[in-house]
Amino acid sequence: MVNSLFILGIDPGLAHTGWGVIEVCGSRKSCLAYGCITTTPDEELPSRLQRIYADIDAAIETYRPTELGIESVYFGANSKSAIATGQARGAALVATANRGLTIGEYTPMQIKQAVTGVGDADKEQVQYMVRAILELDHEPKPDHASDALAAAIAHANYRGADRLARALRGETR
Repeated sequence: MVNSLFILGIDPGLAHTGWGVIEVCGSRKSCLAYGCITTTPDEELPSRLQRIYADIDAAIETYRPTELGIESVYFGANSKSAIATGQARGAALVATANRGLTIGEYTPMQIKQAVTGVGDADKEQVQYMVRAILELDHEPKPDHASDALAAAIAHANYRGADRLARALRGETR
Protein backbone atom coordinates (compact mmCIF):
# COMPACT_ATOMS: atom_id res chain seq x y z
CA MET A 1 0.00 0.00 0.00
CA VAL A 2 1.45 3.34 -1.05
CA ASN A 3 0.70 6.25 1.27
CA SER A 4 -0.15 9.66 -0.07
CA LEU A 5 2.00 12.68 0.62
CA PHE A 6 0.51 16.17 0.59
CA ILE A 7 2.80 19.03 -0.43
CA LEU A 8 2.12 22.75 -0.31
CA GLY A 9 3.88 24.91 -2.88
CA ILE A 10 4.32 28.66 -2.47
CA ASP A 11 5.34 31.34 -4.96
CA PRO A 12 5.88 34.30 -2.62
CA GLY A 13 5.21 37.92 -3.43
CA LEU A 14 3.87 40.89 -1.49
CA ALA A 15 1.25 41.78 -4.11
CA HIS A 16 0.57 38.17 -5.18
CA THR A 17 1.44 35.02 -3.22
CA GLY A 18 0.52 31.91 -5.13
CA TRP A 19 -0.16 28.66 -3.31
CA GLY A 20 -1.06 25.15 -4.38
CA VAL A 21 -1.44 21.76 -2.75
CA ILE A 22 -0.65 18.51 -4.51
CA GLU A 23 -1.06 14.88 -3.54
CA VAL A 24 1.74 12.50 -4.38
CA CYS A 25 0.93 8.80 -4.45
CA GLY A 26 3.82 6.76 -5.83
CA SER A 27 4.84 8.46 -9.07
CA ARG A 28 1.40 10.05 -9.60
CA LYS A 29 0.86 13.70 -8.71
CA SER A 30 -2.53 15.36 -8.57
CA CYS A 31 -3.77 18.83 -7.68
CA LEU A 32 -5.97 19.27 -4.61
CA ALA A 33 -6.32 23.06 -4.66
CA TYR A 34 -4.61 26.29 -5.58
CA GLY A 35 -5.10 30.01 -5.27
CA CYS A 36 -3.51 33.41 -5.07
CA ILE A 37 -3.42 35.79 -2.12
CA THR A 38 -3.62 39.37 -3.37
CA THR A 39 -2.75 42.47 -1.37
CA THR A 40 -2.63 46.09 -2.52
CA PRO A 41 -0.13 48.92 -1.95
CA ASP A 42 -2.79 51.05 -0.23
CA GLU A 43 -2.87 48.54 2.65
CA GLU A 44 -0.41 48.87 5.53
CA LEU A 45 2.52 46.44 5.32
CA PRO A 46 1.69 44.60 8.57
CA SER A 47 -1.88 44.00 7.33
CA ARG A 48 -0.60 42.65 4.02
CA LEU A 49 1.81 40.27 5.76
CA GLN A 50 -0.86 39.18 8.24
CA ARG A 51 -3.22 38.30 5.38
CA ILE A 52 -0.52 36.21 3.68
CA TYR A 53 0.16 34.43 6.96
CA ALA A 54 -3.54 33.84 7.71
CA ASP A 55 -4.43 32.60 4.23
CA ILE A 56 -1.47 30.20 4.09
CA ASP A 57 -2.38 28.98 7.58
CA ALA A 58 -5.98 28.42 6.44
CA ALA A 59 -4.82 26.41 3.41
CA ILE A 60 -2.67 24.25 5.69
CA GLU A 61 -5.61 23.75 8.07
CA THR A 62 -7.90 22.76 5.19
CA TYR A 63 -5.62 20.51 3.11
CA ARG A 64 -3.19 19.22 5.77
CA PRO A 65 0.07 19.18 3.79
CA THR A 66 3.10 17.93 5.71
CA GLU A 67 5.80 19.33 3.41
CA LEU A 68 6.47 22.59 1.62
CA GLY A 69 8.23 23.56 -1.60
CA ILE A 70 8.87 27.32 -1.70
CA GLU A 71 10.63 29.50 -4.22
CA SER A 72 13.68 31.32 -2.89
CA VAL A 73 14.00 35.07 -3.37
CA TYR A 74 15.65 36.12 -6.61
CA PHE A 75 17.89 39.15 -6.14
CA GLY A 76 17.88 40.74 -9.57
CA ALA A 77 18.23 44.38 -10.46
CA ASN A 78 15.23 45.46 -8.34
CA SER A 79 16.29 45.18 -4.67
CA LYS A 80 13.09 46.89 -3.47
CA SER A 81 11.05 44.12 -5.08
CA ALA A 82 13.34 41.46 -3.58
CA ILE A 83 12.86 42.92 -0.08
CA ALA A 84 9.06 42.95 -0.46
CA THR A 85 9.12 39.37 -1.74
CA GLY A 86 11.34 38.39 1.18
CA GLN A 87 8.86 39.86 3.64
CA ALA A 88 5.97 37.94 2.07
CA ARG A 89 8.10 34.80 2.01
CA GLY A 90 8.84 35.28 5.71
CA ALA A 91 5.14 35.51 6.57
CA ALA A 92 4.46 32.30 4.62
CA LEU A 93 7.42 30.50 6.21
CA VAL A 94 6.24 31.40 9.72
CA ALA A 95 2.80 29.95 8.92
CA THR A 96 4.34 26.72 7.66
CA ALA A 97 6.85 26.47 10.51
CA ASN A 98 4.07 26.94 13.06
CA ARG A 99 2.31 23.95 11.51
CA GLY A 100 5.48 21.82 11.49
CA LEU A 101 5.87 21.40 7.73
CA THR A 102 9.16 20.06 6.37
CA ILE A 103 10.52 22.84 4.16
CA GLY A 104 12.36 22.62 0.85
CA GLU A 105 13.60 25.84 -0.76
CA TYR A 106 14.33 26.01 -4.49
CA THR A 107 15.60 28.62 -6.90
CA PRO A 108 13.44 29.56 -9.87
CA MET A 109 15.92 27.67 -12.09
CA GLN A 110 15.64 24.50 -9.97
CA ILE A 111 11.84 24.63 -10.13
CA LYS A 112 11.82 25.11 -13.90
CA GLN A 113 14.35 22.28 -14.30
CA ALA A 114 12.26 19.92 -12.15
CA VAL A 115 9.03 20.68 -14.00
CA THR A 116 10.12 21.18 -17.62
CA GLY A 117 13.61 19.69 -17.78
CA VAL A 118 14.96 23.12 -18.79
CA GLY A 119 16.24 25.63 -16.22
CA ASP A 120 15.44 28.68 -18.33
CA ALA A 121 11.93 27.66 -19.40
CA ASP A 122 9.43 30.46 -19.91
CA LYS A 123 6.14 30.89 -18.01
CA GLU A 124 4.09 29.25 -20.74
CA GLN A 125 6.27 26.12 -20.71
CA VAL A 126 5.98 25.88 -16.92
CA GLN A 127 2.20 26.31 -17.03
CA TYR A 128 1.89 23.69 -19.77
CA MET A 129 3.96 21.14 -17.86
CA VAL A 130 2.16 21.81 -14.56
CA ARG A 131 -1.11 21.10 -16.37
CA ALA A 132 0.30 17.91 -17.93
CA ILE A 133 1.97 16.56 -14.78
CA LEU A 134 -1.11 17.15 -12.62
CA GLU A 135 -3.46 15.94 -15.39
CA LEU A 136 -5.57 19.09 -15.24
CA ASP A 137 -8.10 20.01 -17.92
CA HIS A 138 -6.88 23.65 -17.86
CA GLU A 139 -3.81 25.67 -17.04
CA PRO A 140 -3.90 27.00 -13.47
CA LYS A 141 -4.48 30.74 -13.32
CA PRO A 142 -3.13 33.13 -12.31
CA ASP A 143 0.46 32.26 -13.12
CA HIS A 144 1.41 32.76 -9.44
CA ALA A 145 -0.75 29.74 -8.57
CA SER A 146 0.80 27.75 -11.41
CA ASP A 147 4.27 28.68 -10.13
CA ALA A 148 3.28 27.54 -6.63
CA LEU A 149 2.13 24.18 -7.99
CA ALA A 150 5.45 23.97 -9.86
CA ALA A 151 7.28 24.53 -6.53
CA ALA A 152 5.29 21.67 -4.98
CA ILE A 153 6.12 19.40 -7.95
CA ALA A 154 9.80 20.35 -7.67
CA HIS A 155 9.77 19.47 -3.98
CA ALA A 156 8.18 16.11 -4.72
CA ASN A 157 10.86 15.37 -7.31
CA TYR A 158 13.85 16.63 -5.32
CA ARG A 159 12.81 15.05 -2.00
CA GLY A 160 12.79 11.63 -3.67
CA ALA A 161 16.20 12.24 -5.22
CA ASP A 162 17.59 13.48 -1.89
CA ARG A 163 16.25 10.40 -0.07
CA LEU A 164 17.78 8.07 -2.69
CA ALA A 165 21.15 9.85 -2.51
CA ARG A 166 21.20 9.51 1.30
CA ALA A 167 20.33 5.81 1.07
CA LEU A 168 23.11 5.23 -1.46
CA ARG A 169 25.55 6.92 0.93
CA GLY A 170 24.31 4.72 3.78
CA GLU A 171 22.81 7.60 5.76
CA THR A 172 19.80 6.85 7.93
CA ARG A 173 18.31 10.34 7.87
